[in-house]
Amino acid sequence: MAHRPPARPPSADELALEYPLGTALPAPGAVLALPGGLRWLRMGLPFALDHINLWLLPDELDGRRGWTVVDCGIDDAATRANWDAVLASALDGLPVLRVIVTHMHPDHIGLAHWLCERFSTPAHECRLWISATDWHVARLASQASLGQGGSDAADFFASHGLVDAASLEKVRARRGYYASLVPAVPPRYARLHEGQVLRIDGRAWRCIAGYGHAPEHIALFREDDAVLISGDMVLPRISTNVSVYEAEPEADPLPMFLDSIERLRALPEGTLVLPSHGRPFRGLHARIGQLQRHHDERLAEVLEACAEAPRSAAELLPLLFKRPLDLHQTTFAMGEAVAHLHALSGRGLVRRGRGADGVWRFGAA
Repeated sequence: MAHRPPARPPSADELALEYPLGTALPAPGAVLALPGGLRWLRMGLPFALDHINLWLLPDELDGRRGWTVVDCGIDDAATRANWDAVLASALDGLPVLRVIVTHMHPDHIGLAHWLCERFSTPAHECRLWISATDWHVARLASQASLGQGGSDAADFFASHGLVDAASLEKVRARRGYYASLVPAVPPRYARLHEGQVLRIDGRAWRCIAGYGHAPEHIALFREDDAVLISGDMVLPRISTNVSVYEAEPEADPLPMFLDSIERLRALPEGTLVLPSHGRPFRGLHARIGQLQRHHDERLAEVLEACAEAPRSAAELLPLLFKRPLDLHQTTFAMGEAVAHLHALSGRGLVRRGRGADGVWRFGAA
């Protein structure tokens, strides 16, 4: 059973893509069947981006039939309840054999510990599969303040011009933000890395590492029929968030992201893309071009603004984001604005300087 989203006029970019399932979506606690035995489920998120797509793949591991799960959702009561419904009705009575996580963001790894513990037995451990970088970062973040919350994050945003006292206080109060959505990370894992080939139900899935959005994001490409589980690297309706965080304040992630999606052009244009947000689509090369143009346009706008007068990241938010932002969106927007400024700085097109007020501003080089 599927439900359909409210109709709205499609953008020109959307019209350039093909959606083979139309507007069909999995209902809460249910799945939709996809070609090649995959099953698609969708979990809610308490943000403006209100869902994440998850995937079930039939598998055989160590002589046991069952399922491989790709991504998990956040750890909250609603997601656990929806998973309970899926596990009871959509797995044909078979166990989860392993949990693959594309990257360490909460909506992808939040319930990995719960699923792994639930399906582990003394004879067969249900293992988490993830890149080494993202496993280590997730373990650290679940035990400390890291990313979008706490005093360090507030100080970082303030140094880039976010001066509203109420907003900064809310950021400081989010010290346990990551751990509230990812209270634990499995203590053992199997490492995924670039070029590795997984055999899932006897079929080859190649790991493709991507950078800029997460430390070491892993997408999965099924070679024999051109299916890509893209995670967050390529999304059909929105541009992937590419941010600088307080833990790596001089990072330059945008060129890494653009390089990563350009490498995906080596995959067939007719690839069926299974994204973490939005609907499955075809038109991978077209979408890569759209994302590249989007960032080229944003970079040009930021460069023009900085040529007029030195700008902080906070001063650029109205230019880069044309809609009102809640606090959660503001933290991502600040990180993305800094990322665009750092990309221009890395090319030698702008130069940064720190004012007497402690704020970094970027002006003409």
